Amino acid sequence: MAKPIPRIGSRRSGRTGLRRSGRIGSRRNVRRIPKGVIHVQAGFSNTIVTVTDVRGRVVSWSSAGTSGFKSARRGTPFAAQVAVQNAIWAVVDQGMQRAGVIIRGPGPGRDGALRAIHRSGIVLSYVRDATPMPHNGCRPPKKRRI
Repeated sequence: MAKPIPRIGSRRSGRTGLRRSGRIGSRRNVRRIPKGVIHVQAGFSNTIVTVTDVRGRVVSWSSAGTSGFKSARRGTPFAAQVAVQNAIWAVVDQGMQRAGVIIRGPGPGRDGALRAIHRSGIVLSYVRDATPMPHNGCRPPKKRRI
């Protein structure tokens, strides 16, 4: 019986499970993204900003909570501005110049986020409101009897 040929491209090295990769430096793959879409989800208690390329793959994201705001201050327009700045900062370095904006939700961070996007220097191709509206919605709970 012949000896099995050892696999060279193995991700694990021996018993320890350590990765044996020849990479030095950061793992982030830096690709040029000239155009993208900025999704703003503005709730009453938080604002989440996600930047994607035109195919929908997430490039960068931020929220008022990850930007350092706690409790009720997360829902403010200023917190939304800071979240947008943090999300767009990484994307401008990758070469984004044009973007579309999709805003979703009724929160107070809507206007602050849009103002910060406009101030960032990215040319806006469209601004779309995609707030979900119920077509008569869910059935309400039954009336309370006391």
